[in-house]
Amino acid sequence: MLFLIWSAVLIVALILYLKKTYSVFSKYGVKNMTPIPLVGNGLSVFIGREHIVDYSMRIYQQYPEERFFGSYEFLRPLVIVKDIELIKQITIKDFEYFLDHKTMVDDRIDPLFGRNLFSLKGEEWKDMRATLSPAFTSSKMKLMLPFIVEVGNRMTDELKKQIKESDEKYLDIEAKDLTTRYANDVIASCAFGLKVDSIAEENNEFFRMGKVITNFGISTIIKMFMFIYLPFLTKMLNIKVFSEAAANFFKNLFMNTMNHRKANNIVRPDMIHLLMQAKKGKLVHEEKPSKEADAGFATVDESEVGTNNVNKDWSDLDLIAQALLFFFAGFETVSTAMTFALYQMAVTPEIQEKLIKEIKENEIKNGGKFDYNSIQNMAYMDMVISEVLRLWPPAIALDRICTKDYNLGRANDKAPKDYIMRKGDCLQIANWAIHRDPKYFPNPTKFDPERFSEENKHNIQPFSYMPFGLGPRNCIGSRFALCEVKVMLYQILQHFEVEACERTCIPPEFIPGQFNLNLKGGNWLRLKIRQ
Repeated sequence: MLFLIWSAVLIVALILYLKKTYSVFSKYGVKNMTPIPLVGNGLSVFIGREHIVDYSMRIYQQYPEERFFGSYEFLRPLVIVKDIELIKQITIKDFEYFLDHKTMVDDRIDPLFGRNLFSLKGEEWKDMRATLSPAFTSSKMKLMLPFIVEVGNRMTDELKKQIKESDEKYLDIEAKDLTTRYANDVIASCAFGLKVDSIAEENNEFFRMGKVITNFGISTIIKMFMFIYLPFLTKMLNIKVFSEAAANFFKNLFMNTMNHRKANNIVRPDMIHLLMQAKKGKLVHEEKPSKEADAGFATVDESEVGTNNVNKDWSDLDLIAQALLFFFAGFETVSTAMTFALYQMAVTPEIQEKLIKEIKENEIKNGGKFDYNSIQNMAYMDMVISEVLRLWPPAIALDRICTKDYNLGRANDKAPKDYIMRKGDCLQIANWAIHRDPKYFPNPTKFDPERFSEENKHNIQPFSYMPFGLGPRNCIGSRFALCEVKVMLYQILQHFEVEACERTCIPPEFIPGQFNLNLKGGNWLRLKIRQ
């Protein structure tokens, strides 16, 4: 009898607790989806019924008149922001209230992940951003371009060889695999000073270890949720993001390369050299970062945070953590942008023809060569890549943590009072859905580079286009990423015709239950040597 009484008391207490927890939004008149007790929202994604982008589009469209609406991650409230003016307020004007990203990993448990630029918080993030910012200016990108071109040359030579050896005289490729290998080799060269050919040598160690640390399978997703929601358990069990073998591989590679260069006075204008300069306090801005200098619509400007002078000693582990972040970002997000650039060339051949015309004109103009300035000044190339990043942004949502209580205002005209975010609360900016909102981009599912033409780009509402994020916490590597994607597309189209094949996923459908942008059946395309 006593057991039954206590059981009833505990059940009632749990019900009352859940009722209070899940009524955070209702008392402010903020509309929100009905949560499943203890689970919250988004179960359809985790059980494999829906892809994360389909889920994000569905809930975004469910609340057409709201400035923001609510969701729940298990027991935690999550504000999803739609209103463009509010996005501007959060990311620019009141940035100090939303300085940090969501805590993923405690840097005391896993410093290789917890000490990177994305994970750092507060003043320490500001210092690291200012330290690294000079490494990503146009002048540094110009020095790295030959390394990117060299990787592209190896790729096109190997693809031509495979086509010539085939009976069909064409090659069907899984584009995500190709672009991941290309991005891997670019990072190997530009960040670690290694010459790797992952297309010819499919199972080389650098690529294998890269696959290990960027594998977002179910086990990694479970670990990430444990880091966020059960940090005490991850600490107790000493769980880390990267396997010991992968972590040691990159640690040793970085330290051996750095020590070898010091001992032999070797200077190679790549990321390791820049990180070594940063450690010595010798990495400074040689130019004022400017959007005009890069001639790229998607390029993000560096804020005052990144242009500050910082004199701080960073540990070797801090530097390794940054190198791994460059690898992680280059391996996954850049390869995703490249994959969909190739996909759009295959399914919109008229755009491919227009772009190859510009490429040929550039070849004639520059005697068959191209450099950083010439490729960045290709207007139609920039229009194409800008539209790729609108329709297929690699980051599905932008997150921010409220660092001190903040008044978001009213969610809608009928809301009884302003919604106050508390310190530690999380919000998301629904950039994938905003990029596909007809209010900002007419006929949004159509791939139309003309949106970004000189005549039309002024029609794009500020803060509605955010492939590299917004505000001081935007992507530090936007120049590098854009340069890499443009060079890759240039070299592929220079040598090959890109076509759809029997296995091409038309219309594009994502695999349910995944967070990566993987198409059902793979992203298969056909390459033919261009005559």
